Amino acid sequence: MRLFTGLGGLVVVIAAFPAWAGTVAVLQGLDKTTARIATIDAPLDQQVRYGNLLITAKACVKHPPEETPESAAFLVIDELPPDAGPTTRPERIFSGWMFASSPALSALENPVYDVSVLDCKETDAAAVPAPPGLRKSN
Repeated sequence: MRLFTGLGGLVVVIAAFPAWAGTVAVLQGLDKTTARIATIDAPLDQQVRYGNLLITAKACVKHPPEETPESAAFLVIDELPPDAGPTTRPERIFSGWMFASSPALSALENPVYDVSVLDCKETDAAAVPAPPGLRKSN
């Protein structure tokens, strides 16, 4: 077990445990102007759009069932301006880990949207084994 001291004397404990890595980060988005909540499936390394946000999940880990429930995802979130054209570059507004159990620990600060992590899961395609003719031979 390792202890790290962060900002303001906050102690972060990182325990050595086998975490399960998912292929899809399950996120929750809140549009503050309409009060609508959406569940967003963000496959790893694929950009998904929520409003004018472009969200890319880089990693998603989940504690094993015998541990305290926790899911965390490393997210990169970019924002397009409302009047964005085809050549407009998005602005990076968040890059870091978000934790399901403590959304305020590392939160997206945006006047219109809130994004938080709910879970990690496998894609249906990853859960289905390949047909025998398509499997790698040893």
